[in-house]
Amino acid sequence: MIDGIQLKVCGLTSLADAAFSESLGADYLGFNFYPQSPRHVSLAQVEAMAGSLPRSRRVAVTVEPEARDLLAMRDGGFGLFQVHFRHDLPLSTVESWASAVGEGNLWLAPKLPPGVDFPGALMGLGGTFLFDTFDPNLFGGTGRTGDWPKFARHRDAHPGKTWILSGGLSPENVGDALAGTGARFIDVNSGVESAPGKKDHAKLVALVAAVRRAEAH
Repeated sequence: MIDGIQLKVCGLTSLADAAFSESLGADYLGFNFYPQSPRHVSLAQVEAMAGSLPRSRRVAVTVEPEARDLLAMRDGGFGLFQVHFRHDLPLSTVESWASAVGEGNLWLAPKLPPGVDFPGALMGLGGTFLFDTFDPNLFGGTGRTGDWPKFARHRDAHPGKTWILSGGLSPENVGDALAGTGARFIDVNSGVESAPGKKDHAKLVALVAAVRRAEAH
């Protein structure tokens, strides 16, 4: 935790980057199992690092998985599951994910077009919700900032839930993001990279410093 702000570093592909992120205070380390992502890793790759990474910090990131896929990730050493999906996916599919791994372990990240709010039915199927930048062709990973007022409105409307702000966060804009949204949990990825899946350690240090400055003010 960075001065009261929870931090997840996502899109990790190496033990060196994961360990460095953890040393800076990252609460969670995200590994992307979506095959179409440029940051895609396999369970075997993560299992090779597993001995050095606390299970409680590892987050499996995936897109519209089968319940059996989540169970395989659980058996591979993951306890938390961040699932991206179309906002109008049948509710029964989301229920199958919650049943497989438990609502408390499921981080829901529906893809919300402009003008569309989080479906109310999802509120009973998870305690953590990730708010990412909308793109009609991508599930996250856009590198662009999103609709911060929309995030703030959802967070204020459902204070009993955990809300994660994601999308294009970097050392340059994270202070404005925190001030403008009231977010207490952020997810960073491309804004702290030198190339997809390659974290820039100097940018990570700068991001942590920017969070500290923002919280000091």
